[in-house]
Amino acid sequence: MFGLTADKILIIAVIAVFLLGPERVPMYAAKLAQLVKNVRNMARDAKSRMKDEMGEDFDDVDWQKLDPRQYDPRRIIREALLEDDDSPQSVIAPATKEPNPESRQQLLEAGKEVMDPPFDPEAT
Repeated sequence: MFGLTADKILIIAVIAVFLLGPERVPMYAAKLAQLVKNVRNMARDAKSRMKDEMGEDFDDVDWQKLDPRQYDPRRIIREALLEDDDSPQSVIAPATKEPNPESRQQLLEAGKEVMDPPFDPEAT
């Protein structure tokens, strides 16, 4: 969490002992422990309150599906573009220096759709 390793926490604790003095360290350690307990209780209360408000549906929710880290914009766009047609019929030939009209004609004869690459005259 936050890149804190055991070594860094130990260094912070040693610095705290020097800055606060040995008399005040136990008091601040107790306050830190109380803060952690309060945060845990708030999280537990929030979960129980959500469970009460959602009722029976709370257990049916798949929380991993709602995790925003799983969304890949490229995948979402690709699925949205291919949503109407499950298997794309177009075949795009790799770009070459000279167009190959024979392969284009073969594709047209085979009943496949041939798409020309987009061209923007203002961009060149």
